[in-house]
Amino acid sequence: EAESIFIMREVVAELERPVLLFSGGKDSIVMLRLAEKAFAPARVPFPVMHVDTGHNFPEVIAFRDARVAGLGLQLVVASVPEALEAGLVRESGDGSRNRIQTPVLLAAVEKYRFDALFGGARRDEEKARAKERVFSFRDDFGQWDPKNQRPELWSLYNGRHHPGESIRVFPLSNWTELDVWHYIAAEGLALPEIYYAHEREVVDRAGMLYAVNEFLAARPGEIVFTETVRYRTVGDASCTAAVRSRADTVAAVIEEVAATRITERGATRGDDRVSEAAMEDRKREGYF
Repeated sequence: EAESIFIMREVVAELERPVLLFSGGKDSIVMLRLAEKAFAPARVPFPVMHVDTGHNFPEVIAFRDARVAGLGLQLVVASVPEALEAGLVRESGDGSRNRIQTPVLLAAVEKYRFDALFGGARRDEEKARAKERVFSFRDDFGQWDPKNQRPELWSLYNGRHHPGESIRVFPLSNWTELDVWHYIAAEGLALPEIYYAHEREVVDRAGMLYAVNEFLAARPGEIVFTETVRYRTVGDASCTAAVRSRADTVAAVIEEVAATRITERGATRGDDRVSEAAMEDRKREGYF
């Protein structure tokens, strides 16, 4: 907590127009709580932004709106459906909107002139994210070059940048999924209900349980069945799978996570299975 709060204060001291990426997922909820603590008793001194693909779980969007309203924060929504309508991006044939979030995000960064973006990525999630610095430099095209990053010896962070360039900042870099859940327990943080065990109609695709919904229909030959599941991570309803679980409390989730050997993205994110370097390829293009 102390490290993350220090990082947030450094950003506000060094950069002019920071924004916190807030999806209503557990990591962004923890980041928002850290921001509250970092600047209390004053208000959080920056807006929050959500890149809305239009394929979100409704429970998560409802939670996002309630949390932002409760804190009186400015919410910036970078809308993928609006970008599709305007012709800025084109939907892929498989219906996934994961990759086309990137140009929408970069357009919003340019429009609002954000020079620092707080993200909830953690190094334990995925190989490409393990390469990230806490202050991750992006060029004036919003792109990431893992070989052109700044050293961070002794936790000294360099936020210097030219106009048009930006810094992605990851206060939770050194946290694990288990750390996040322990913090949720310690702070008594509310989460969207889909993080806890509940019944859903799902289909099994290559060992991953996808909920049948308006964005994901059963394919010919697939069997729809009801299963008790929960979500370890929240992404698009069209590419995020659930896991079988009976964990319906924070304590039960902590016990379950402590015993698992697969990261939440590895267990539930179909978009990361496109190729061995799927995440790194997206990050080079400007993905968060």
